[in-house]
Amino acid sequence: MAAWMTLDEARSTLGVRAQTIYAYVSRGRIGVEPDPQDSRRSLYRAEDVKALVRRKETGRTRETLAATTLFGAEPSIPTAVSTFSGGRPYYRGVDVVALASTATLEDAARLLWNLETPPQFPRPAVAPGAPSRTTLDVVAALPTGRARAFAELAALTATGHSTRGRVPRVLIEEASALVGRLAVAFGASEDESLPLHERLARGWGQPRAVAALLRKTLVLAADHEITSSAFSARITASTGASLPACLLAGLTTFSGPLHGDASGRVRTLFDEVERDGADAVVDRYLASAMPLPGFGHHIYPDGDPRAASLMADFKPPAAIARLIERVVALTGLPPSMDVALAALVARYKLPPDAGFAIFAIARSVGLLAHSMEQLAIDSVIRPRGRYIGPSAAGPVDPRKERRKR
Repeated sequence: MAAWMTLDEARSTLGVRAQTIYAYVSRGRIGVEPDPQDSRRSLYRAEDVKALVRRKETGRTRETLAATTLFGAEPSIPTAVSTFSGGRPYYRGVDVVALASTATLEDAARLLWNLETPPQFPRPAVAPGAPSRTTLDVVAALPTGRARAFAELAALTATGHSTRGRVPRVLIEEASALVGRLAVAFGASEDESLPLHERLARGWGQPRAVAALLRKTLVLAADHEITSSAFSARITASTGASLPACLLAGLTTFSGPLHGDASGRVRTLFDEVERDGADAVVDRYLASAMPLPGFGHHIYPDGDPRAASLMADFKPPAAIARLIERVVALTGLPPSMDVALAALVARYKLPPDAGFAIFAIARSVGLLAHSMEQLAIDSVIRPRGRYIGPSAAGPVDPRKERRKR
């Protein structure tokens, strides 16, 4: 087999559409480089394509099914919180993009938490059994941002109450307060008379026009089915841990650069564009067969509808717009929600970590929805290990090993 394939050869070998090839490239599964004979085309690493073929031919043995289910080939946790259908996301059967045109995060929480009325997101006074005033004062002294948000959740986790034996109304009240605390930790105003997107805009010194964009973004980002972070939150909930512990478990997983902090990788790409220009950056990435962060999404091979909806409401800076135009033209990979979020932060000069803050605040609603849904399943999530190490027959006698040599 040649070292590189054309798009048609890769499609034929795998039996998939062009969009699927692009999605594999965006996830780093297939290397790509410009065709030296035609700079308008790309070539795809044949070794990577062949490896994907082998994976498809592995079969559906019990062991293979268990491994692929755990690592993402086919999610198997029953949920009524959210799903995808026809290339679009849904919250409890409601189209998310349509919902985001008018709804607030409070409205999304009503839907995801299965309530009759939207909750508020207060930042309540210290309750009995909560961390000491001294502890919370130390946390409150931290600058607003990620460190303060995680520190406050950790303090609440240390003294939190188990979810077992508590009625849904009490858990909803606690969940609402957790979202409010998280938002304030990231710099939102404490004025509880305002919806949360306006509190964020006020805290960050932004006008009402930006508040409207924050409203839409929060709704679009509130949940995304069984992600890695949702799985972490559900595992924690299955053990009876407190809601702060569930949220902290979910958000620590969410903080990885391959998940909720992906907009940080995109922001780094934007910095390169500002320094070197969009054309030079795109050419460098493609020549090195490096995937461009934030472009393409394996769930949305035809384009992330959340990103398209958000980016229809504002114009990115010229250099970023040029980057998006060139990447789409050369790779066929449309921008994901991570690009849209990073472009929003750049366009309105929001705080440097605002992309992660917006995403984390929004997704806290979804993580808590998954945590509370998991409570109805009276069973601990406990996958089995598939041992692949040395024989576990017993300890090795070094003297016998020396005699063998």
